[in-house]
This record gives sequence, C-alpha cells and structure tokens, in this order.
Amino acid sequence: MRVEIDEVACIGCGLCPQIAPGVFQMEGEIAEVIVNAVPEDEEEEVQQAAESCPTEAILTD
Repeated sequence: MRVEIDEVACIGCGLCPQIAPGVFQMEGEIAEVIVNAVPEDEEEEVQQAAESCPTEAILTD
C-alpha cells in the first residue's frame, strides 16, 4: 500500500498521526507521510486514518 496526503485538503486535525504514528507526523499545521510505502503491519491503521480523516485528505492505493 502507498499513501499520500493532499496538502490542500489537509486541515491539520492531527488524527492521522494519532492513529498511525509510524506513518504520519505533523509538520507545522499540516500532516505529512513519513514513509510512502506502508509496511504491511501498519496498513490497517493507515486505512483507519484515511476513513477517519474529516476532509478525506489521505489518499491510498
């Protein structure tokens, strides 16, 4: 799984690093992806973060 943040859509709510701290972190007021290729053991957390994002700014494939 690969993951990206739509920086235009991100409102910096902080949910994604709370849910998947091994993949996301806050950079100022915007979330950023630490690793684009998500390790298998963190895919469930990333999917949960994407579903929880209030602006749907987390893009996965």
